[in-house]
Amino acid sequence: MANPARPALDSHRQQGIRAACLPLWQLTLKEWRSLWADKGLLAFVLFALVGAVWVAGRSGGQELRRAPLAIVDEDRSPLSRSIAQALAPPEFLPADYVRFDEVDGLMEEGRYTFVLVIPAGFQRDLADGRDPRLQIDLDATAMSQTMLGAGYIQSIVDREMKRFVGSGAGANVDLRIRSQFNPNLDGGRFIAVMELVNNVTLLSIILAGAAVLREREHGTLEHLLVMPVRPNEIMLAKVLASGAVVLLGVLLSVNLVIRTALQVPVTGSLTLFMFGCALHAFASASLGILLSTIARSMPQLGLLMILIVLPMEMLSGGSTPRESMPELLQRIMLASPTTHFVSFAQAILYRGAGWTTVWPQLLALLGLGAGCYGLALQRFRASVARG
Repeated sequence: MANPARPALDSHRQQGIRAACLPLWQLTLKEWRSLWADKGLLAFVLFALVGAVWVAGRSGGQELRRAPLAIVDEDRSPLSRSIAQALAPPEFLPADYVRFDEVDGLMEEGRYTFVLVIPAGFQRDLADGRDPRLQIDLDATAMSQTMLGAGYIQSIVDREMKRFVGSGAGANVDLRIRSQFNPNLDGGRFIAVMELVNNVTLLSIILAGAAVLREREHGTLEHLLVMPVRPNEIMLAKVLASGAVVLLGVLLSVNLVIRTALQVPVTGSLTLFMFGCALHAFASASLGILLSTIARSMPQLGLLMILIVLPMEMLSGGSTPRESMPELLQRIMLASPTTHFVSFAQAILYRGAGWTTVWPQLLALLGLGAGCYGLALQRFRASVARG
């Protein structure tokens, strides 16, 4: 027999839930209106998630690109021609053939960054087992290019020499390297994704921290406290509002910039990646509110971010591998949410990992986020009590 009081009890419970969530929803709407009114901060958000990611992806990374090259071919042999053909785009521009007496003048004019001199008898000496030498003239004014280009030229020449000789150590080993995510080893792809990952951290902290400092500077925080809302609802609304803005920007950036404009394939689940972004945005926004309880103004918040956020991003594994860091530093950085988020993002976007692979990083983000939120809430309540 049905209980006639049960529908009334369920309806009363639903009304209670709506009444409890209504202040949080209204506070979240207020945060979105405040951000919409701050055109400068809104423009910064759009640039960080769209413009900066596109610029980073188009920068081409640290690889050599279209370096001007000339060759002095005094040997005129099949080996010298194969070396010249191997020094090809995109690393180098098509090689120009020049005479040896023209090298100094062309280098002084800045026409070429590299000049490779292949002496007469180079192929004959190599075939006879001698140790022939090549000469590479470098333009030292283009320091970054010359350091990379000298290594490229040496590697290409060694490969062509081994191919010509056809014997020696390792000749029976057929080593073929295949890159799954980035077959052309284009550094721009890696940099674009890492730029997005770093900007998620940066924006989550800035938006949440700026929201608290804006209330304090405008004197509206006291107005909120006299309303029937609790400090936990005020803080949670700022976390939700900033996190939603960041997640929307990430979704647009992945689909419009990374996938469409830069043609970078996303091999993993975008849904799983967005779920991890939500956990990281929660942890970072909580950290931003924690910093805002220490800083008293926006300039002070900026200084704190230089001291805390920049080391977090630099040591997270996105710029340099964690394995190259001291072991003690690796353990210390496990307390940073950026370390786990970078590992999670690389596994999803680069290697197509699934839930069974990245659940430790997700669990770590959830735990660190809860810890940051609890500490930030405690300091936020104390700062509100002090006025």
